[in-house]
Amino acid sequence: MKYILFSIGLLWGGYLSGQDRSIEIDKVVTSQHQTIIKGKKITFQATTGTQPVWDEDGGTIAAVHYTYYERTDIDRTPMRPLVISFNGGPGSGSVWMHLAYTGPSILKIDDEGFPVQPYGIKTNPYSILDVADIVFVNPINTGFSRITDPETKRATFFGVNADIKYLAEWLNTFVSRANRWESPKYLIGESYGTTRVSGLALELQEQQWMYLNGVILVSPTDIGIDRTGPVDAANELPYFAATAWYHGKLPPDLQKKDLDEILPEVEAYTIDKLIPTLAKGGFIPSRRQGIRGPTNGALLRTLKTKYFKS
Repeated sequence: MKYILFSIGLLWGGYLSGQDRSIEIDKVVTSQHQTIIKGKKITFQATTGTQPVWDEDGGTIAAVHYTYYERTDIDRTPMRPLVISFNGGPGSGSVWMHLAYTGPSILKIDDEGFPVQPYGIKTNPYSILDVADIVFVNPINTGFSRITDPETKRATFFGVNADIKYLAEWLNTFVSRANRWESPKYLIGESYGTTRVSGLALELQEQQWMYLNGVILVSPTDIGIDRTGPVDAANELPYFAATAWYHGKLPPDLQKKDLDEILPEVEAYTIDKLIPTLAKGGFIPSRRQGIRGPTNGALLRTLKTKYFKS
């Protein structure tokens, strides 16, 4: 297992090591592996390679590199989900989602997130590969993805809308080649990747006739929406509540509930009470400035105290 990513880098590094540092435009390498997820042995196939990007005339203009993991110890039914993963930047490859979140291997780090020597990787016991297949995509100029036609304008790839357009077309081809049209499909993006997958969701539906089952936003950006002022402050409350629940820091009457029970209550309070209160600010009568939330203010104790008077 620990040699998967080393082998991938060695193979593709070899393709780039020639005098012209070129990369094969349409090339894949597959290998078989096993891992342990949630205490259960999982076998899977790893495919790493490149797939072309074509222009409107059918000419190849770029190669997008990807790594695709498919579980092999079960019968793949049409209902087996496919998760399509991006990192952000926008100049970052999918390495961080790959090696620190959902992939079958993760970096060796300590409890504070610092690398542990000797550096390397270890089995990810919480990979999502037990429940879904995953493809990690490296947009142009990240990973091994490169423009191959020197005459192609860089604006074809670099720009919010350009990025979304060519990747949607690329995903159409990938899903067709992998025979995954019937599969439930999810996009997951981190940081700028949340902007990317938000745009891709619409582009895939309107231009590629690909309807998604979900979009997952990790460490989201503002996605072009101005959320300054009271809305920006209030939007933190559901996140704080969920984090406090996870770490067992909520009052006992709330901690004993499932997160799915708590969040609707927190979200309703945020919209109906907290945002209007923050917007009024100093215009709130003094007798009402000690605002209280549901369950005698217990949920509000998860919000930064700087926003309120005690």
